[in-house]
Amino acid sequence: MKVAVTVWNNRISPLFDATRTLIILDIQHGVVNERYRVSIDCTSPFSRAANLSEMGINTLICGGVSDFFAKLIEARNIKIIPFVAGRVDEVIDAYLKNALGRKRFRMPGCGDGQSRKDRNRV
Repeated sequence: MKVAVTVWNNRISPLFDATRTLIILDIQHGVVNERYRVSIDCTSPFSRAANLSEMGINTLICGGVSDFFAKLIEARNIKIIPFVAGRVDEVIDAYLKNALGRKRFRMPGCGDGQSRKDRNRV
């Protein structure tokens, strides 16, 4: 499984729509087998969604994400875990431990850990 994590200054980027860097994780049996950083220079929502799909991404962990971007990404069968905040390494560790629902990883003002569809998006 491949997971993409948005990055800005070693933290989760606050808005997927504007992020320029992703960390890609190749995870097998709960262990990160490969981890690498990629730059995404495309700004078109269609290009960003296509890039994620072409990289084989199954899950995207990000801060805020606009409805338009989210719909394009989800249309490519990529799960979005939005409204995540914190240091990248801590977020990845929490994801591997199925602990991203903890309050410390939520963006301020972004609900109580409900799924994206139950919360207001950016």
